[in-house]
Amino acid sequence: MTPQIELYNTKSREIETFSPVSAGVVSIYSCGPTVYHYQHIGNMRAAVFADTLHRMFVNAGYEVRHIINITDVGHNVDDGENTEDKMEKGSKREGKSVWDIAKMYTDAYFKDLSALNIHLDEYLFPRATDHIQEQIALIQKLEEKGSTYIIGDGVYFDTSTFVRYADFAHLDVEGLKSGARVEENKEKRNITDFALWKFSPTNEQRQMEWDSPWGKGFPGWHIECSAMAMKYLGEHFDIHTGGIEHIPVHHTNEIAQSEAATGASYVNYWMHNNHLLDTTGKMSKSNGEFLTLTTLIEKGYNPLAYRYFLLSATYRKELLFSFEALDAAVVAYEKLRTFCRQEKDSIGTLHAEYVKSFDEALHADLNTSKALSVLWTMLKDDTLSGGDKYATLMHCNKLLGLGLEKVEVEKLSIGEAVQTLLDARAVARHEKNFAESDRLRDEIQGHGFIVKDTPEGQSISK
Repeated sequence: MTPQIELYNTKSREIETFSPVSAGVVSIYSCGPTVYHYQHIGNMRAAVFADTLHRMFVNAGYEVRHIINITDVGHNVDDGENTEDKMEKGSKREGKSVWDIAKMYTDAYFKDLSALNIHLDEYLFPRATDHIQEQIALIQKLEEKGSTYIIGDGVYFDTSTFVRYADFAHLDVEGLKSGARVEENKEKRNITDFALWKFSPTNEQRQMEWDSPWGKGFPGWHIECSAMAMKYLGEHFDIHTGGIEHIPVHHTNEIAQSEAATGASYVNYWMHNNHLLDTTGKMSKSNGEFLTLTTLIEKGYNPLAYRYFLLSATYRKELLFSFEALDAAVVAYEKLRTFCRQEKDSIGTLHAEYVKSFDEALHADLNTSKALSVLWTMLKDDTLSGGDKYATLMHCNKLLGLGLEKVEVEKLSIGEAVQTLLDARAVARHEKNFAESDRLRDEIQGHGFIVKDTPEGQSISK
């Protein structure tokens, strides 16, 4: 029997008890990267959040079907920059084709995920360019439903045909300005209408374009997620994740086109992680200057210490990044690694009560901050043996993805002089010459080592 799991649902703005569409199975779609540039460390917060959610459901006994899309097709967008196609922009910047750009930055994204201990083989990563026909078919279905119209630059979704359009993001449609993701077009019927298919410009050659029933062009941004989610997870599935910036436009449009096409509910639970902030505000690629995971690694930071930093705050709270805060996370993470080196060979069992408290923290809307608090309380509990602590820590580690199972037992190099003293002390202990034994212990301590007597004999450590 699976445990009760509570999740905050953006759709209802409330904590709800999770109930899967299919018993014992959870289907998750997570918005992935647009691969026109490296992902910054703020983008990695969404990845770690989705992966921790994935791990929690696996531990709870669910079969997890998890999709992370790769947006490798360009769009005319406006992210507060301009309306230049992101993939074309990357192509010009690097002097490479858009196809080479897509591969290069997809590979870099996968490298980042692996560094953060996200197991790629547990996910499916569909690419938008591999699903053009599915996107065309979905637009045709919307056309048949009377939800589209054609103007000079493309096929558009008519948001007036979907009466619940404003509900998800609690939008003030009257106060909206056009062009949140596409440049303003005076031909649009409604200010919130969005492109499903864009026609290729007649005065330039695009590197990415396809034939369609409406003419040569390329898909709008939103349609890819609906098409790929429905192909792999079905028309109605459990959970959709992404950053909170997706709520007012991308996810609002995704819901509108999906439910208009099927006439039924699209997703049961919408979960959104908050922003990672720095001193200038939300991290962004808009000015070309941003921190990547590779940058942190080159500065000497363990990427899993960065994962620990991200888990120190619950996913729905803003998190302020600074190197001072990251350094504090490094100290905590290294303490865990040191403990593992010392106790990895110890024999112990899971402590049921701490495991229960830890799991319950994650079941309460993925409260990683509280889960870490339970972990540290357990490690400081003097009533537990080192072996029991290690076994329980490994359970926590499995859910948090901190990679502590890979920590190797530290091989202590004591040198010939200290080994001679140890041998002499063993003889003194055997002869019950405790005064000599204590003297030798103090001499060994002068070399920087601590000797303890155990039922198995002498134990030495730094």
